[in-house]
Amino acid sequence: MAITTAMCNSFKQELLGGVHDLDTDTLKVALIKASPSASYGAATTNYSTVTGASDEATGTNYTAGGQALDSATITLSGTTAFVDFADEVFTNLTIAADGAIIYNSSQSNKAVAVFDFGGTVTSTSGDFTIVFPTADATNAVIRIS
Repeated sequence: MAITTAMCNSFKQELLGGVHDLDTDTLKVALIKASPSASYGAATTNYSTVTGASDEATGTNYTAGGQALDSATITLSGTTAFVDFADEVFTNLTIAADGAIIYNSSQSNKAVAVFDFGGTVTSTSGDFTIVFPTADATNAVIRIS
C-alpha cells in the first residue's frame, strides 16, 4: 500500500470543532514505513493506526512515538493562516523511513498530517532531519485559506 502526503480529513473536522490548539498542544512527528497492508494519507485518523499496524519505522536511537515538534508559530498572511515548525532533527539515528506522521499527543494521538518522502530515506549513525518548507501561505505544511 502507500503513503500519500495529505492533511488528515479528521484533523480538519476536529480543528473546526475546537479539538486542536496548535500553539499549546504537543504535536509530534513519527517516522513511518510503507506497509503492505495499510495506506496512510487523508483518511488517517490517529497515530495508533500506524503503530497498531506496526508501520512505525524502527532503528538505533529512534524512540517510538517520534519527537515533539518545536517552535510552532501561527501566522496570517492575507487570507491564509498557516503553522510553521522548526526543522526536526533526530540525532545519531540509524533508520530507514518512507514518510512521517504529525499527530497531536495532547489529544489522544489524533492525526494532523501524513507525508510521503518519495522513497525510502536512510540515516546511518547520523542526523535524520525533517526540513519543513518555507513558512508562507503557499508552502507551509499546515495552512488554511
